[in-house]
Amino acid sequence: MKHGIPVAWQRLNRMVTGGLLALIVIFSAPALNADQPPTLLVMGDSLSAAYGIEQERGWVTLLAERLEGEAQVINASISGETTSGGAQRLANIIGQRQPDIVLLELGGNDGLRGLPPTQMRSNLASMIEQSQQAGADVLLLGIDIPPNYGQAYRDAFTGVFHSLADEYDVSLVPFLLEDVALNEQLMQDDGIHPTAEAQPIILDNVWPALEPLLDSVFQASAK
Repeated sequence: MKHGIPVAWQRLNRMVTGGLLALIVIFSAPALNADQPPTLLVMGDSLSAAYGIEQERGWVTLLAERLEGEAQVINASISGETTSGGAQRLANIIGQRQPDIVLLELGGNDGLRGLPPTQMRSNLASMIEQSQQAGADVLLLGIDIPPNYGQAYRDAFTGVFHSLADEYDVSLVPFLLEDVALNEQLMQDDGIHPTAEAQPIILDNVWPALEPLLDSVFQASAK
């Protein structure tokens, strides 16, 4: 994967990620018929929790609006979440919500803390396995880290998403912030989080990989 990282991202390693506030927002739309609509579960961090902007302008809310009347979108994203925290929470959420598709957008905070990529990989693998065992399709939403972490660490970090996608045969968005991270006009002043104006672009990055999974779920439910 080849793409640049804006200079502002070099401040990422100074981000304070403590004081997490659990946020589970459920977006639901009425079904077109009496059958239960498919359920999508988003497990992410601040990039999916609409950090610093109005909740209704986040890309997950925009996804729910796009799928209105066709699917239910559950956003279980927490600002500052790591893959370890996500792995600990996932089983309970899957048991309660029984999603058809799980979107995993975690790993960025592992990278910011310099945690071993092998640890991140183990946690994400556990989440993929839990999802698949529950009968859900998985979409991995990859992220990158700034170059000041060193090229070797960066390569190992981004390589986790690709290797997991290959091993578990799951769909992958290599870089969630493609066409966003390099544009300072689309990043908040902290250089970390996208602006409200960037959210439709993020959704457009996700949609090509998500749409085939949705089509498969819709076809299965129609049988």
